[in-house]
Amino acid sequence: QVELVESGGGLVQAGGSLRLSCVASGVTFSWFAMGWFRRAPGRDRERVAAIDSEGAKTYYEDSVKGRFTISRDNARSTVYLQMDSLRPEDTAVYYCALATRSGLSVGAGMYNYWGQGTQVTVSS
Repeated sequence: QVELVESGGGLVQAGGSLRLSCVASGVTFSWFAMGWFRRAPGRDRERVAAIDSEGAKTYYEDSVKGRFTISRDNARSTVYLQMDSLRPEDTAVYYCALATRSGLSVGAGMYNYWGQGTQVTVSS
């Protein structure tokens, strides 16, 4: 059974940094692309970043480009999201997701497994 477990969320002041981690189990992690999404209160789920199975290609939503960095360690079955220069508008529950294929996957419909989420709160 595939399981994704996120960690690393918390409360941080604007301008600060957090590093989210997502550990996968029950799957050959290196075969699949991964993504990070978020949902803020009262808003629809938003894609944040994505990475292909080898870690060679990445995608970032414009709102986080230049501030967030997605990476992965296939030996540890882990995907990371380094978040710098955080803003109050980054406050959300962040979810990692496992794609259905190895290539870079941007749309939410390309993902079939999701973690339980980790809360990120940025104070002004």
